[in-house]
Amino acid sequence: MVSNISPFKFGQIVSSVSFANRKREIALLENNLFSGNHLIIISPRRYGKSSLVQQFIHKNSKKPDIIHCTIDLFSVHSEAEFYETLARELIKSSSNKMEEWILNARSFFKNLIPRISIGSDPINDFSVSFDLREINKHKTEILNLPEEIAKKKNRRVILYFDEFQNIGTFKNSLEFQKILRSVWQKHKNVSYCMYGSKRHMMREIFDNTETPFYRFGSLFVLDRIETGQWEDFIISRYKNSGKTINKNIASQIAVLMKNHPHYVQQLAHFAWSFTNITTTTEIVNHAIEFMINSNSPLFIKTVEDLSNTQINLLKAILKQEKHLSASETMQNYSLGTPRNVYKNKRMLERKDIIDVTPNEILFIDPLFEIWFKKNS
Repeated sequence: MVSNISPFKFGQIVSSVSFANRKREIALLENNLFSGNHLIIISPRRYGKSSLVQQFIHKNSKKPDIIHCTIDLFSVHSEAEFYETLARELIKSSSNKMEEWILNARSFFKNLIPRISIGSDPINDFSVSFDLREINKHKTEILNLPEEIAKKKNRRVILYFDEFQNIGTFKNSLEFQKILRSVWQKHKNVSYCMYGSKRHMMREIFDNTETPFYRFGSLFVLDRIETGQWEDFIISRYKNSGKTINKNIASQIAVLMKNHPHYVQQLAHFAWSFTNITTTTEIVNHAIEFMINSNSPLFIKTVEDLSNTQINLLKAILKQEKHLSASETMQNYSLGTPRNVYKNKRMLERKDIIDVTPNEILFIDPLFEIWFKKNS
């Protein structure tokens, strides 16, 4: 029986049934975090960092000796908000009963008196706040909360910080980072996993010798998923939904989208949607055209916001020029000076248009690359 619900998911945290492989990466998380080591995950946007972490938590959610606590810093804009968010999520993670949340919120602190608020929906309306003056006097008490919980519960606490790079925007950020590092490096029963989508900011925090969090944990760059793994995944998802696709077409979907997790799932979704029983090359091409037409206004705006030398640099990258600062390359593509090349490359990277790796420079969005090739 053919399902009318697409088996491919994108633009959201992917559930376990829609999650593509990443067995090696999950094993890496297990080896580090269960051993008490810290892990920093860096990759471009939409590579599936959050889905990877959620899949890891789901797989290990029933381990009795582990407490998982996820904290999203996307909407946290100050040091005070950080402390309150940390306390709230840790207290909620320490138990699955609301009564224990209230008890724990009071018993875990010696000097601070938390203000507890519970709305009609306890899961989403449970909040913990503190007097700002008291926070400034007892910061370390909140930062030691994960270690305190781990000791009292006799379990390892694993803290996952999504969009961790946002702490770099806090007022007096370096001083704040020094406080975090000085406290957290002493914890014996807590593992920290930090990840974020702003790679340049994450590298500045963790890979700069002059910053407090330099080499706080193992640095792990999340890569694209290999074509062979995509083939098996796509064929399996088609089969489970009552439709079919052969190995060559499944491979074509992955290769066209450069194995990028978000875009492979997106193209597979539209190809599946346009298929009655069996997907063909023509259907895949139709799906790509549909996606390009849908995104053209966004792509046009992206290019309009670039300088001429940045556009020319993209053209050189598109042609896979290896030596962008070579005199001949700069002359052929009107790139300006070596300083211009360096500055524009950094700017395109910060705008998440390109991904600069030790071996090559890639367009982050493979759909934009196809559009740019047709229109440049």
